[in-house]
Amino acid sequence: MLSYAQIDSPLGPLLLAADETGLRSIDFVSGRRAVSPQPTWREDPEFLGEPIQQLHAYFAGDLESFDLPLEPKGTEFQLAVWRKLCGIPYGETISYGELARRIGNPKASRAVGLANGANPIPIVIPCHRVIGSNGKLTGYGGGLPIKEKLLALERRQLRLL
Repeated sequence: MLSYAQIDSPLGPLLLAADETGLRSIDFVSGRRAVSPQPTWREDPEFLGEPIQQLHAYFAGDLESFDLPLEPKGTEFQLAVWRKLCGIPYGETISYGELARRIGNPKASRAVGLANGANPIPIVIPCHRVIGSNGKLTGYGGGLPIKEKLLALERRQLRLL
């Protein structure tokens, strides 16, 4: 049974879902990949209190590293990519090619990009910290303006709260 909560954020409404093993997803409620709770989920903001609190602290610029149990669902390759994403320091970016090298498969930058795009727990698993090899921002599930805001927040160029 998944519990969920919808919160307002400086990026727009977010839908968080978790079970007893950990946070399963963070979704943008509006935008091109808009989602809504599944009928089998139960609304329980108290159950998601810690992720909500940490997200608010992150948006306020007071938290650089999340400390939450995570339970993303994906293939072994996707899970490997997502684990490496968590190792990218706050305020830093790397290219898809560099991420592919870090998982031990330097020719897999396109596959890494697809896994990055399938990340079910954006912000906490910082897929926004991956950019093109030319330094340009590329793809983000919440849209490039949100990716740009997250990177500016982490570079202390923008306050979201």
